[in-house]
Amino acid sequence: MSAIFEPPKIQDNLNGWGPCDAPEQFKDLPYAPFSKSDRLGKVSDWSGTTYQDRRYTYKYSSQFGAQPSVYTYYHDEDESSFQLVDTTKVQKPIYQRGKVRFNQNKLKKEREKRQQAQASMQVLSKTQKSRERDRQRQLRKWQKQFGKQMQEQMKKVQIKHRNASVQVKDTWVVIEEMDFPRLSKLSLPNIAEPVDLLKCGSVEFYDKAYDRVTTKNEKKLARVNRIFHRITTTDDPNIRQLSKKTGNVFATDSILSVLMCLCRSVYSWDIIVSKVGKILFFDKRDESDFDLPTVSETATEPPQDDGMNSPKNLALEATYINHNFSQQVLKMGDERHDFGEANPFARPEEQSEIASVGYRYRKWDLGNGIELVCRCEHDCATFGPNGELQFMNVKALNEWDSKYSGGVDWRSKLDTQRGAVLATELKNNSCKLAKWTVSSLLAGSDLIKFGYVSRIHPKDSGKHVILGTQHFKPTEFAQQINLNMDNSWGILRCIIDICMKQKDGKYLLMKDPNKPVIRLYDIPNNSFESEDENDDDSSDDSDQDDDGDEEDDDDEVHDATVAEEEEVDESIVESVVVQ
Repeated sequence: MSAIFEPPKIQDNLNGWGPCDAPEQFKDLPYAPFSKSDRLGKVSDWSGTTYQDRRYTYKYSSQFGAQPSVYTYYHDEDESSFQLVDTTKVQKPIYQRGKVRFNQNKLKKEREKRQQAQASMQVLSKTQKSRERDRQRQLRKWQKQFGKQMQEQMKKVQIKHRNASVQVKDTWVVIEEMDFPRLSKLSLPNIAEPVDLLKCGSVEFYDKAYDRVTTKNEKKLARVNRIFHRITTTDDPNIRQLSKKTGNVFATDSILSVLMCLCRSVYSWDIIVSKVGKILFFDKRDESDFDLPTVSETATEPPQDDGMNSPKNLALEATYINHNFSQQVLKMGDERHDFGEANPFARPEEQSEIASVGYRYRKWDLGNGIELVCRCEHDCATFGPNGELQFMNVKALNEWDSKYSGGVDWRSKLDTQRGAVLATELKNNSCKLAKWTVSSLLAGSDLIKFGYVSRIHPKDSGKHVILGTQHFKPTEFAQQINLNMDNSWGILRCIIDICMKQKDGKYLLMKDPNKPVIRLYDIPNNSFESEDENDDDSSDDSDQDDDGDEEDDDDEVHDATVAEEEEVDESIVESVVVQ
């Protein structure tokens, strides 16, 4: 028999080309919606397998959103009752697979625990079941109460406010308010090298035996009874004389270091600004804590106790440690380096009791007619590797409790992981270390020596031991702590320009105790009478003729200031030792 050929039915479209109607086998077959901008392959692909390949994920992407299944069917009336029988497994992206598996494992473990608990409950009697339920209920109650207590404690820590360094009176007027973000963007580059105007005092030499001190052969911190002078700017007789000859802005290195590192400060501080004609004097208040080094000021959880570890008592302890450590590490003897002129703050009978210190009065040209004169300090001297004379500043870092200092125990990690100890100190005392570095840079010191001093017992703040020492070059250490001197000079210049625009009088520059803001207040001239008396003395001295009376007045002010400073130092030492 011959093969039978049945020709297909062909529809003849008289009005155009293509079929007139859909073929019988393709009637009522749904397909994914598409627009004119979609690819033709998407319209003609009925299998839906081509674009499931990850390489062609977005090949047939549509404006209607994610690509639906080809055979998805929707109807207005029976949409909720319709169920699609599709056994194909949808492949998920790689980044979701592990997460789903983790969640499944977690749910599986919880299910197993629940089954074990139910199984154990089935074994227990009725009384035991009730006791177990009560125990679980009480446990959940305790957990809830403990969580609330922790939240309340966190709120208390956050809400606790710090006190201002000086009480702001209603008569004070705010002239200028400067926030730290704006000040941190200032810059004053290319500051010329300073000019030395005057050198006085004498320093002893550093004992290099303390470089070999470790945690295994620690040395006890000894008490050295010496006099430390912390004279403010306008009480300095040398600055009084220099103000008549050169410069129009006068300050000390401790005051300038606070101003130049103010963006790192957290605690409140204040500085008195006196404007006389075209001259500015930056002073500290007599009865302030300006010279006390802070402890853990920039830590994540700064000290807030009211007892032995309060911020004030820790600052007194740090002052006691720094005073004694800076003198203990020196070679006690007659060998000294003399700067030429005698100490301007020492009495003749006190020469043997004065701490080792050398003063250097230096002048910087900040541009636009601003000439800054600053009194800088050196703590001691030493000899370099080639026998050259080098000047050094000696400071002490103190450990008061390793639990509150980042968990780094100095006795176990100082010899093997000194970098970790220093990194923790840089975090907890960023402002203090920056101020010490700036003071060394202003003085032109060749080295800065750090001593690691710790309490013998965490609950005894009167006995300490030296665990080690470390020295740096100030310029290199400034780079390690990200101290930008161009920004520091820019901040100082901004403050000087704002104060220069004001009228003659007295002003107070204060850091807000709880906000990163400093404010300049216009205060009455009768505020802080002790400063006013010294200012009056200085003005009287400037009006006198060169007949010898000027030197007598300077000596009287100088003697009163030295006696006052001795009382302050003794009170600091006594308060620390008693604790």
